[in-house]
Amino acid sequence: MRALDLVIIAAFLIGMPLLGILIAGRQKSANDYFVGDGKIKWWVACLSVVSAETSTLTVLSVPTVAYLGMFTYLQLAIGYIIGRIVVAFVLLPRYVAGNMTTAYNFLGKRFGPGLQGTASVTFLITRLLADGVRLFATAIPIKVVLSAYGVDAAYWQIVAVLGVAMVVYTFFGGVRAVVWVDAIQMLWYVVGGLAVIVVLSGKLPDGWLGAAVDAGKTQLLDFSSGPLSNPYAFLTAVLGGAVLSMASHGADQLIVQRLMACNDVRQSQKALIASGVVVFLQFGLFLFIGTMLWSFYKGLDPVGDLGLTTNDELFASFIVTELPSGLSGFVIAGILAAALSSSLGALASSTVTDVYQRVTKRELSDAELLKQGRIWTVVWAGALVVFASMFTTTKNPIVETALAITGYTYGALLGAFLLGLLVKKARQADAIVAFVSTVAVMAFVILGLKFDKATGGFVGVDFSKASGDSVALAFPWYTPLGVVITLVVGGLLSLRHRDRESVVS
Repeated sequence: MRALDLVIIAAFLIGMPLLGILIAGRQKSANDYFVGDGKIKWWVACLSVVSAETSTLTVLSVPTVAYLGMFTYLQLAIGYIIGRIVVAFVLLPRYVAGNMTTAYNFLGKRFGPGLQGTASVTFLITRLLADGVRLFATAIPIKVVLSAYGVDAAYWQIVAVLGVAMVVYTFFGGVRAVVWVDAIQMLWYVVGGLAVIVVLSGKLPDGWLGAAVDAGKTQLLDFSSGPLSNPYAFLTAVLGGAVLSMASHGADQLIVQRLMACNDVRQSQKALIASGVVVFLQFGLFLFIGTMLWSFYKGLDPVGDLGLTTNDELFASFIVTELPSGLSGFVIAGILAAALSSSLGALASSTVTDVYQRVTKRELSDAELLKQGRIWTVVWAGALVVFASMFTTTKNPIVETALAITGYTYGALLGAFLLGLLVKKARQADAIVAFVSTVAVMAFVILGLKFDKATGGFVGVDFSKASGDSVALAFPWYTPLGVVITLVVGGLLSLRHRDRESVVS
């Protein structure tokens, strides 16, 4: 890294929040702050959705997945497209046409404020943990850059600085600034990824792709692995990916908020479905980079042979040490900008709308809502910095860690929405019991059930960490299993009612 790279990185990190504030303009109302008054174009929302769900994790960790494995991760993206189509025509019309501020308003209207608050608090906790992983992921390339200059900075110090940068434009620009910054930085790091491919292609020997194919590195579909133990077995990845996408894009305020910022239902649907196609292409791009890195480093172990701290430092290390000055700064800047894919607006809107007003038992004026939204934006920024420091010892690719975290609650969240749509007699008490039961059962399944790594057969119950030939249930099954539990428990409880609860139309 040379001075030019540092100048580019500094200019980008300072300029991007300022650009977001400039584009967003002054926020005059709480509705403008939380959902942008429906003024966001579908293609901007599409890019923002892609950035919000992948960002740094895609740039850094997906190449690692391909380096250590093959292209089977891309099967998840097939499921993502299927899940988005379902959400676009089943859930989105109810949110956008209903003029709701958060996705959990739907649960409040269908069941009551109790479930709305329960779902919102669950979202807040899940998003806090998952985005803690994302923020930590963005600190990885910074640590590599600083180490190249002999500066030994702790991860918590790095994430604190990133947290300050992230809160600035969210505080002043609201969701409109968030969406535009997401869109710009997503295009930035994709261009950076294409530039890396060009540079890598000049460093690899003739016939490298054929060698990778012969080694099985480009395998896409996996019909032979055990579906319960291997997250990238075909059925597991596609089915699990579809239901996971239904939860993340239909029941997670982080994504729903961006879709609500569109002009109308049709615009939101276009943004959501198009984002699935973009994600597929983006995954393919960074998996291909991972395969090129495997050829470049001859498959050496990133930690044991290359001396890196974690496997996920592999791509960042290549950028710093192998790319020419200027381009290295450009690519690193794009990766760092992914930290600015802020969830703070979603966290603040859900806190104020679904929880704060319920606890205080009073309707806030528009000015008070706007004020509370900005206060909670700062509070959640501080919480994210704390939680980001918790994941510095993870040994799995961080993208898998983030997806596994959502497994505890995504099934219950999506299940609650489907319970309201499919089970007409279900009431609030039924839904809350089903929701809480699902979270408890999923914690037992994720932490306790173990399966044979090779065959996928059930081994037993063991709450110690999986090791050797024993692994936990493959993470794509978490959300589908959670949905089934919620629907079964809620459906059975609803049988005790004779009359029907009204359903949101």
